[in-house]
Amino acid sequence: MLSTGSPDSLHHIQSLDLPSAGDCQIHVAPCQLPAELQTPVSSCPEESLLMQEETAAFLSLLWTFYLGNGLREDVSYEERACEGGKFATVEVTNKPVDEALREAMPKVMKYVGGTNDKGIGMGMTVPVSFAVFPDEDGSLQKKLKVWFRIPNQFQSNPPVPSDDSIKIEERESITVYSTQFGGYAKETDYVSQARQLRAALEGTATCRGDLYFCTGYDPPMKPYGRRNEVWLVKA
Repeated sequence: MLSTGSPDSLHHIQSLDLPSAGDCQIHVAPCQLPAELQTPVSSCPEESLLMQEETAAFLSLLWTFYLGNGLREDVSYEERACEGGKFATVEVTNKPVDEALREAMPKVMKYVGGTNDKGIGMGMTVPVSFAVFPDEDGSLQKKLKVWFRIPNQFQSNPPVPSDDSIKIEERESITVYSTQFGGYAKETDYVSQARQLRAALEGTATCRGDLYFCTGYDPPMKPYGRRNEVWLVKA
């Protein structure tokens, strides 16, 4: 609900709930209109107080958007420790993230399914994560690296991939800040979620700026209740 005072006390406007994507809620921060926008709301005695309040609310909202820094998105996140170990990795370069992922994931699936020196299927572990590499403006470079953690029973002696583009690498445990969202995730979704999470963490946590992880928990054929996450790595 919108709460307003008199036209001369626009700074009393506290918040305005607007429809927004996902679970985010847009809040309008308190603001004081500059002199050039403080035109008299009413100089006619017949104008109703309700119209004055509505006009005041509109001008305050307009100025908040004009400033560009009066919006804050509430992001739900958690700090999480991610287990290290041996991972099967596939790196793809010179392709947009969505295209690179479509190339890398079938290779991982084949390896997990038995395309290895032992000819054994290992079963999937979730989540499957992939590292992306942001530029200074937040957009992603044409590069990604898929990390699939080898199941525990094969950690000591992982099957050797038949595909030379799949590498077995050791990764230490990491601590991440994770935020979750649904749907069939694409590059634009990951970028947006990472931006929101960085903004929520600003001033409270330090994260690596050279990469972050995107994760998925569900098979492609699952249409509803999908779980995706963005992990910012704690520095």
